[in-house]
Amino acid sequence: IRSMALCQRALATEASGVTFPLTFSNPYKAIHHNSPVKQVDIPSTTGHFGILPNHVPTIAILVPGVVAIHTESGDVHKYFVSSGTATIHADASVQILAEEICEASDIDVTAARAGLEAAQSKLTAASLESDKAIAQIEIDVYQSMIATA
Repeated sequence: IRSMALCQRALATEASGVTFPLTFSNPYKAIHHNSPVKQVDIPSTTGHFGILPNHVPTIAILVPGVVAIHTESGDVHKYFVSSGTATIHADASVQILAEEICEASDIDVTAARAGLEAAQSKLTAASLESDKAIAQIEIDVYQSMIATA
């Protein structure tokens, strides 16, 4: 029964209080570095979900979409991410590393629509599967940006 203990999921046992430390960054800058937050909502390959204190330790792959950060003061800050990972540790700290991050309010919808049209044209013209996959990724990102704005 030793193997059963290895497979059990448990809540973060070292957490306390109503906040948890968040690190949210991309390769160029940290948006948050161990900042106390009440909740973070993320888009992942397994669906969108919210992270609260004492969340089950998890690793998630981010998909294009909105990361919403609920601060101690109750403000909600929304960011668009293109891809990345989220790690929820046993001590309840959360680390979100994204390839690209921009504030949702900074998205230029006109530019995103133009990018979407260009990506759709690339997909139509693509003959190689690798080119089709690249164009589809661009389409997914632009559609998510438009939905975010």
